[in-house]
Order: sequence, then structure tokens, then C-alpha cells
Amino acid sequence: MRKSIMLGTLALLAFSALAVAADHVITQKGRLFSVESISIKKGDTITFLNDDTVPHNILSLSPGSEFNLGSQQPGASTPVTFNTAGEFNVICAIHPRMKLAVKVE
Repeated sequence: MRKSIMLGTLALLAFSALAVAADHVITQKGRLFSVESISIKKGDTITFLNDDTVPHNILSLSPGSEFNLGSQQPGASTPVTFNTAGEFNVICAIHPRMKLAVKVE
């Protein structure tokens, strides 16, 4: 009986570990995002890593996911958690060709 309870508890813990939110890394290099679009799950985090030689200002004005990271210097990284389902546009306010579409399911 005790062994069954222990195995059940371990199975529950293993399942819970799979349900944990994920962290995705999007780099910025050559004045571009590393990808043009990404699909993530509600509660996931995207870490924006400036792997470029110039500052970037990453922001979203999309309703439900508004944020402005301000001036992000080379080497800096900033996490953003997406808690609302939908489709969001992320841009760099300094470099207009930098665009990222985020789909949150």
C-alpha cells in the first residue's frame, strides 16, 4: 500500500514537471530577431537577449500584452511572461524592420 502511494506521488510529480511553463530565448543580432514568429503556451516566458552590437528597445502595444523593455544594451537579457492567449506583435522601436509575431495558445 505504501509503495503504491509513493509511486502515485512520483507519477504526479513527473506530470507536474511537464506542465511547467517554458522559457524561450529570442536573440537580437544584425538588427533582426532570431525568428520572425513563435508559438508558445499561455504562461510561457520569452527572454529577449540582445546579442547585437547596438541597443534595442523591444516593445508590444498589442492589447493584452503591452510592454516596453526600454533601452536594452548589448549583452542584456530581459524576460517577458505571456499570460494572455492571442496574437501579439513585438517590435524594436529603434529598428523598424525588427518584427516578431507571438502566438500564445
